[in-house]
Amino acid sequence: MDSTVVIMLAVAVVLLAIIAIVVLIVLIRRTDGQRSVERGPTAEELADVHAELEQARREGAEIRVKAESDAGEMLRRAEVAAEGALQMRKEVDEETRALKNELKELRSDLERRENRLAEREQRLDEEARRHAERGRKLAETETELADRRAELDQVEEKRREVLERVAGLTAEQAKSELVMTIENQAKREAALIVREIESEARKEGEKRACKIVTLAVQRVATEQTAESVVSVLHLPGDEMKGRIIGREGRNIRAFESTTGVNLIIDDTPEAVLLSCFDPVRRETARLTLEKLVLDGRIHPQRIEEAYERSKDEVKDLCVRAGEDALVELGITDMHPELVTLLGQLRYRTSYGQNVLKHLIESAHIAGIMASELRLDPMLLKRCTVLHDIGKALTHEVEGSHALIGAEIARRYGEHEDVVHAIEAHHNEVEVRTVEAVLTQAADAISGSRPGARRESLEAYVKRLERLEEIAQSYEGVEKVFAMQAGREIRVMVRPEAIDDIQAQVIARDVAKQVEEELTYPGQIRITVVRESRATEFAR
Repeated sequence: MDSTVVIMLAVAVVLLAIIAIVVLIVLIRRTDGQRSVERGPTAEELADVHAELEQARREGAEIRVKAESDAGEMLRRAEVAAEGALQMRKEVDEETRALKNELKELRSDLERRENRLAEREQRLDEEARRHAERGRKLAETETELADRRAELDQVEEKRREVLERVAGLTAEQAKSELVMTIENQAKREAALIVREIESEARKEGEKRACKIVTLAVQRVATEQTAESVVSVLHLPGDEMKGRIIGREGRNIRAFESTTGVNLIIDDTPEAVLLSCFDPVRRETARLTLEKLVLDGRIHPQRIEEAYERSKDEVKDLCVRAGEDALVELGITDMHPELVTLLGQLRYRTSYGQNVLKHLIESAHIAGIMASELRLDPMLLKRCTVLHDIGKALTHEVEGSHALIGAEIARRYGEHEDVVHAIEAHHNEVEVRTVEAVLTQAADAISGSRPGARRESLEAYVKRLERLEEIAQSYEGVEKVFAMQAGREIRVMVRPEAIDDIQAQVIARDVAKQVEEELTYPGQIRITVVRESRATEFAR
């Protein structure tokens, strides 16, 4: 709203108020004059008229002041409104200009887009014309190809008729013979290729297996110990033997009943023997007797005290031995009871080979083979280091050490692959996993390597004799030779009595009987030789 209009309205309102006041005063005076003309003014009436006039003047003055004040207030409001209207008008003008500019830019964009669309339509029209021309040419080409194909079909039909007349065969018969010939040739070539691939794969597999086993054996070297069920304790003097025996044999009886170990005192100077099938118990008794000899006081109560201390000491030694073995193999998470049982095997030997060292050696071999085969070496080490854990309890629990060890491992939370490898390492359970196969291989390598195990000469000779007896017991066998220190049996059969299939059956039966009757490290090879000779003399 314009400020001039507002000011004019305010002035008009003030003028109207003044005119109203003046008209009111005139009317009052006219009324008073008429009354005075009719009656004649009296002094009181004149006084009243003057008072009313004075009151009217005052009221008029107040009305004028109020009107001026209202007019000023309205004027101020009108000025504020005028300023706001001016500011609003400026903003509206700015927005209008912005909208005009935006519309101008939009119009320019639309014009540019219309130009581009027009150009694109032109290009599309040109492409459509080119495609139409190309389609026409393709239609002409297809027509020509159809004509040529028809001509070729006619020529082919004539050629087939000529070939059928010459060959005396129909097209279907010729096709069948050709397919059959190609099929037979393909089968023959496929069989040759398969045979070559199998041969190469077998050679490569044997070569790689030998390489893996050789690397594993070369990278592992361990010591060996002689198997023994007797421990020797040296004494400071022969007089100590009498103190060990005690009055009427009281001390030696108390020692044997407490430790469960036989104490042998003979003519050997300054030495006594401790005999027991349980190596842990024998070691505990040896430490007990050693403490008693050093102390010098030997009586039943002291024997019991020394035995309890020695038992705790042996237990600590077993735990430490088990922990050292696991640290050497890099295995950290194993149940404490399994660690203790593993450590007890440090006092156990098998065919002269220390069982704990055999387990460590086998675990190293299995880990190396697993790395070569891209398997988990830690899982293989765990399977192999626990595969003979049952031997720690074979003196206390009846059954095979493989099944006992598997039950122990399962009880203490080992993985099912580990349990299966333990129970299957002597084929008492059918092998189902690669880990079990590698566990068997590592066990055989560690047990059968040269110098790993020792046998007495008598047991060795008996085993060789029994091997020859088993092979000789079969009908048709002519000669039997135990070769390579009992690692191979060479069986010679009569060719007129045994054919090739029977020779294979004899080899399998001999191998099965050897597995059932004999205990031996590694494996034994059975070779059946059937040789036929033709002899003639020239005269």
